[in-house]
Amino acid sequence: MTESNLIDRLTIRDLVENWAVWRDAGDWDRFKTVWHEDGWMCATWFQGPAPDFIRVSKAGWEKGVSILHFLGGTSIDLDGDRAIAQTKMTISQRAAVHGVMCDVVCTGRFYDFLERRAGTWGLVLRQPIYEKDRLDPIDPSAKLELDAEKLNGFPVGYRHLAYAQEEIGYRVKRDMPGLTGPEVEELYRHGRAWLNGHLAHGAELRQARGIS
Repeated sequence: MTESNLIDRLTIRDLVENWAVWRDAGDWDRFKTVWHEDGWMCATWFQGPAPDFIRVSKAGWEKGVSILHFLGGTSIDLDGDRAIAQTKMTISQRAAVHGVMCDVVCTGRFYDFLERRAGTWGLVLRQPIYEKDRLDPIDPSAKLELDAEKLNGFPVGYRHLAYAQEEIGYRVKRDMPGLTGPEVEELYRHGRAWLNGHLAHGAELRQARGIS
């Protein structure tokens, strides 16, 4: 591994970690700096430009919406000024479900499309991969009964997270990538195309992803 390659990897890892710390701490000014100007966020409850994601995240923060992130290991594929980073993560959200305060935890990966522009690495698109989740009342003695039909209507990797998010008023996207399946295989194809330069820019990437 060359010195420049190592520096790029450390810079990307730093960016990924800053995303989680600054977003969860409400450090919005610094949070803006991890994105390129055309950066795009795809999550269960939001899909759109980074500035809009920052705006709605800030609004939710001020209303007491509790969504936190914990990161694990990162794998980075580099090709010149482009990179794909996959980072193990856990999303933790606290919300009232049928009047019972609960914690829902979803484990997966952040799948990040990154590019170096004018010497600076930044996020072009972030697509989480949702692998498995669970929901638990904060009070273990509390009784909670979920609507089984509604729960089973969500993809298996994030069905409890989606259930809780729709309980508090969000509309959840139903075709997010999971551990296996056509959605995640398509994501991997787009990752390879991004690294190989077959997608010329962020807008073409979003068009390929069907989100432009």
